[in-house]
Amino acid sequence: MIGKLRGLVDEVDDDHVVLDVGGVGYLVNASARTLGRLPGRGEAVQLMIETVVREDAILLYGFHETAERDWFRLLNTVQGVGARHALAILSVLPPDQLAQAVAAQDKQSVARANGVGPKLAGRITAELKDKAGTIQLGPAAGGGPAGTGQAPEGAAAAAVGEVSEDAVSALTNLGYKRTEAFTAVAAASRRLGRDAGLQSLITEGLKELSQ
Repeated sequence: MIGKLRGLVDEVDDDHVVLDVGGVGYLVNASARTLGRLPGRGEAVQLMIETVVREDAILLYGFHETAERDWFRLLNTVQGVGARHALAILSVLPPDQLAQAVAAQDKQSVARANGVGPKLAGRITAELKDKAGTIQLGPAAGGGPAGTGQAPEGAAAAAVGEVSEDAVSALTNLGYKRTEAFTAVAAASRRLGRDAGLQSLITEGLKELSQ
């Protein structure tokens, strides 16, 4: 199995890059986000590789970040989600935003991905809600190179048990997106403590959203 490739950018297409590694061209599938961060043609780059072996092909998927690779693996555990769906989701939602969407059960954000309908998006958010916290976020997820130290879990995923669903619903009824409302109430809950009342969470959540 191939776990990492370091080579020169030979060709970039809409959904893949060809890396020249010692004169051998490796076709590596990747998200739009990873492809957009590649250097120019002929320049050196290193990508983490996930190797998928099928009966008719051996496919390579490349990632700049550990978190993006881990989310790719996790997404593929959901029934009905394949590599194409996983890359489409990671193309529109970087790891930190995907963690927030899953934690908030925001299937609309996930459904923005090409080929991912509301039903599949709902299955993804439901099945991965309790698993999202296992993925490390931080410098590697926020734009740093893969493998640059350890990072804490995403705040949204870690705060799932502390968020008042009633407060989130109240803010979404006021017109805020579910992910925005969830993140605001999570921040309010951390600041006020677990025993905070509903009205206090709503008030603090609105302050967060107004900043």
